Amino acid sequence: MRIAGSPAEPSISGDPDFPVNRGSLCIKGWSSGATLAHPERLTTPLVRNLRGFLDPASWDEALDRTVAGFRAAQARGGCDAVGLFGSGALTNEKAYLLGKFARIALGTRMIDYNGRFCMSSAAAASNRAFGVDRGLPFPLSDIAHADVVLLVGSNVAETMPPIVQYFEAQRARGGKLIVVDPRRSVTALAADLHLRLAPGTDAALAHGLLHLLVRDGAIDTKYIRERTEGFDHVRAAVARYWPERTESLCGVPEAELVLAARLLGHADTVMVLTGRGPEQQSHGVDHATAYIHLALALGMVGKPHAGYGCLTGQGNGQGGREHGQKADQLPGYRRIDDPAAREHVARVWGVDPGSIPGAGESAYEMLDSIGEADGIRALWVVGSNPAVSAPNARRIEARLRELDFLAVSDFFRSETAEMADVVFPAAQWAEESGTTTNLEGRVILRRRAFSPPPEVRTDLTILCDLAARLGKGELFASSDPEHVFDELCRASAGGVADYSAMSYGAIEAQGGLFWPSPRLFAERFPTPTGRARFHPVRDVHPAEEPNESYPLYLTTGRVLAQYQSGTQTRRVPALTKLAHEPLAELHPAVARRHGIADGDVITLTTRRGRAQFAAKVTASIREDTVFVPFHWGGERSANRLTNDALDPTSRMPEFKVCAVRIERTVARDANAANPAKGPGV
Repeated sequence: MRIAGSPAEPSISGDPDFPVNRGSLCIKGWSSGATLAHPERLTTPLVRNLRGFLDPASWDEALDRTVAGFRAAQARGGCDAVGLFGSGALTNEKAYLLGKFARIALGTRMIDYNGRFCMSSAAAASNRAFGVDRGLPFPLSDIAHADVVLLVGSNVAETMPPIVQYFEAQRARGGKLIVVDPRRSVTALAADLHLRLAPGTDAALAHGLLHLLVRDGAIDTKYIRERTEGFDHVRAAVARYWPERTESLCGVPEAELVLAARLLGHADTVMVLTGRGPEQQSHGVDHATAYIHLALALGMVGKPHAGYGCLTGQGNGQGGREHGQKADQLPGYRRIDDPAAREHVARVWGVDPGSIPGAGESAYEMLDSIGEADGIRALWVVGSNPAVSAPNARRIEARLRELDFLAVSDFFRSETAEMADVVFPAAQWAEESGTTTNLEGRVILRRRAFSPPPEVRTDLTILCDLAARLGKGELFASSDPEHVFDELCRASAGGVADYSAMSYGAIEAQGGLFWPSPRLFAERFPTPTGRARFHPVRDVHPAEEPNESYPLYLTTGRVLAQYQSGTQTRRVPALTKLAHEPLAELHPAVARRHGIADGDVITLTTRRGRAQFAAKVTASIREDTVFVPFHWGGERSANRLTNDALDPTSRMPEFKVCAVRIERTVARDANAANPAKGPGV
C-alpha cells in the first residue's frame, strides 16, 4: 500500500511492485485513510472521574493512574493480579515489547492476545504434525499453480479479496477449486465443487475423504513410508468412514464425497487450505489435523505448489504469536518452560532467568478469571476489543466491569474502552514504523507516512513510559522501533522463528524477508525424526448440538465491508454504506415456518443470551443453520450468543457452532428500504 497527501486528505493506492497483493486492495484498504483524521478519533488520554465519566487528561495523569492501578492490584493479589491482553494487529516490535513488559516490568504470567481466538488451533495442529507453525509454508503465489485447491471454512472473496487473484489464476490454468463451507458464500459460488457440510463435522468429512483415497489406492505410499510416521493408526481410524456413514455424519451427499476424492486423488499437486471454519471450534485442533492428514497422505507437503496451509485472519497474525505476547511463549516462538530458552532471553534482557515467570492462562481463561479470588484485578488491553470479540461476550463484559482497574490503548472509544478507567490514544498504522510478518512468513517493513496528532503516542512509547514509572526504565531504554526490532532479533536468535539475520535495511531492500525460507519441508521436517507425524483424531461432536429447545445451528463469520470487532470499520462511511448492520442469514424453509420475511427483525436465543438482527432470507445457507457476522456489539452482538467451550489443546473457543432458536420480533416496514438487499453482504 502507498499513502500520500495529508492525514486530513490521505491518498491511498496499491503498490504494484509488492509481491504479495501486486497492488490489489480490498475496500477496507482503499478506505483505510478515513480513520486518520476521523472526528471520533482519540487525540488525548482519558481518565474516569469521580462522577464516572471519561474526561480528557494529561499523559502524566493517565500514566500515573495506570501505574497506581497496577500496583494496587498486585498489592492485593500478587504479581499475577495484573493481566495484559494484546492483539494480532500489533507490529512485531509492539508484540515483543508487550511480552517483555508483562514478564519484566510487571512480573506477571498473565498475558495473552486476541490471536488465541484466531489461528491457535491451526498453529497447534501444524506444530503437532510438522514441528513448526507457519500459516503458509509456501508463498501465496503457489496457489495459482496447484492442480486442485481444497479450501475449508474460508470465504476469501470477502475476507481476503487481494489474494483472490491467485485462485482466479489457478482456475484459469485449468485447476479445480473445492470449497467446504455450510454457506454458499461468494467464494463457494466460484468453486467447481461446494461441499456444504453441517457445522462441527469437519473431522468426519476429512476422515471420509481419506477413507476414499485409501480405498481407491490414491495415496502416496512411498511418501508416507519415507517421510512420515504414524499413518497405520490413522488408516485404521478412517476405515469406519465409508461414504454412506460420512454422509449421515456431515450431510454431504455421497456422490459429492466421491467426486471430491477423485479430484484430489488424480491431481499432481493438491493444496489444502483451512480458515476459521474448522478451527474456531472446541475440537479445532483435531479438525485441522484431519485436513493435514489429507495433504500428507497424498504426499503433497513439501512438494512444489502443494501442501497444507492456514489462512490467517489478522494483519500480523503470524508475527503476533512469534515473539512473546502469547501466554506460553518467549521471543522466537520459544516455549517459556524451556530452561535453555529462558536462559537465552534473560541474557538479552539483562535479567536473571528465574525472574521470568512461567506460562499464564489463555485469553478467554484470563478474562474469565476476573472476579475470582485468584483472578486478575487489573487489565491493560492493547489494540483489541474483547467486549465484542470474545465468546459469550455478555459474560466477559460483566467480568470486565468487575475489574479494580482497566486501561485500554486504542484509536477510538471501543465498547471495551467505554468501560475503562484510563484510555490511551494510540498512533495509527500510517503514523508509526514497524514490521509485520504475513501468513507466508514474510517479514515486511512499514514506514511512517505522517506524524501522529500532538497528544497521541505510539504503543512503544507508552510501554517505555510505564516501565520507567514502574522502576524498570533501564530495561526499556528505547521506544525507537528499529532499536526494538534489533533487540527482538537478538532475543529470537536460535529460536524456531529466528529473525537474527534481519535488519530494517535488508527487509526494505528486498521487499521483505522470509524465516527461514520461502518454502519449507522440501527435504525434512523440524521434528526429532525429521518426519511429519500423523496423529489419530476422533470425530467428536460440537460441545453443543441442536435439540427441541434450540433446533438450529448458529455459525458466525465476517462480511466484506467490516473487520474484526468493527471498532474502526463501523466508523467509515464507505463501509457502513455497504454493511450498516448485521444480517442473520436463514433458509427460506426456516423463514416460512416462522413467518419471517426479508428485513424482519428477529431474535436469536442461545443458552448464553439473546440478540436481535435483521433477517436475510437466502437459499445460500443450509436449512439447519443460521449465519451471523460478529462485527457489531451491544444488542446486535453475535458473540453474546457464541459458546465459550474451549479446545483442550489450543484453548480456542467454539465460535463456529452452537445451538440456537429463532423468532420474529418486528415485521419489516414495507415502506422502508430493505436492509437485507444491500450490496456487499
